[in-house]
Amino acid sequence: MKLAFSTLGVPGLPLRDVLGLATAHGYHGVELRAHPEEPVHPGLTPDERAAVAAELRASGIEPLGVAGYARLAAPGDDEAVLAEVRGLLQLARDLGAPYIRVFPGGGDEQSPEEADATAARRLGTAAEYAAEVGVRILLETHDSHRTGADAMRVLGLVGHRQVGALWDVMHTWLGGEEPSESYLALAPHLGYVQVKDIASADDTTPLPLGAGVLPLGECVEVLSREGWDGWLCWEYEKRWYEEAEPLPGLLDAGRAHLVRLLNESA
Repeated sequence: MKLAFSTLGVPGLPLRDVLGLATAHGYHGVELRAHPEEPVHPGLTPDERAAVAAELRASGIEPLGVAGYARLAAPGDDEAVLAEVRGLLQLARDLGAPYIRVFPGGGDEQSPEEADATAARRLGTAAEYAAEVGVRILLETHDSHRTGADAMRVLGLVGHRQVGALWDVMHTWLGGEEPSESYLALAPHLGYVQVKDIASADDTTPLPLGAGVLPLGECVEVLSREGWDGWLCWEYEKRWYEEAEPLPGLLDAGRAHLVRLLNESA
């Protein structure tokens, strides 16, 4: 498996510095948070995108994915959501990233069945454009659809090769799902896996990998046992928790912890 970290852990850091951290600490890729406050986002001009793509190529660090904030199950107009997804797909294509991340985002204004249908309809439409640009849309296990079983209710309705799943291990755990259950549900559609650690269900402040309660060892063991050979991406949510330790000082130990888990499960 290859290792990456998300730029959510180093909010606002220039891309050159992000790539320098990845190189210095032995990571293979970076997940790029696509928000206007970050260096890389859908508002970049064609020349700016070309410069970012060149910088990525020169560094040898792979752009794992573009992490967007489109909410596919949210109430409202389809076209606004689809336009946001198309913008993310275009950015990923221009940067050479294989994936974009989207959220479910279903709220209390509709039933679960309505949210499933809304997300599936939009993903089915977006999948056709995703196929044209050669980028895959990954629905993250998050918010209204935090377990693998929840995500599969949507993905099963879509049934398109350009639409898959992003397994956030914190959300499936918070949803009461065992790693083996999450993998079984998501395996046919799995793009990559976001790892992290937290103190408890009531305190989701990010911790160094291995210092919290999330079943990372079980997750890696399941993935290894099943022969899955994709990406593990450390999503350290520093952007939302100012009191959390700075990520750069944790990268070496985090990589060592993941490598140890991989070796133990081999």
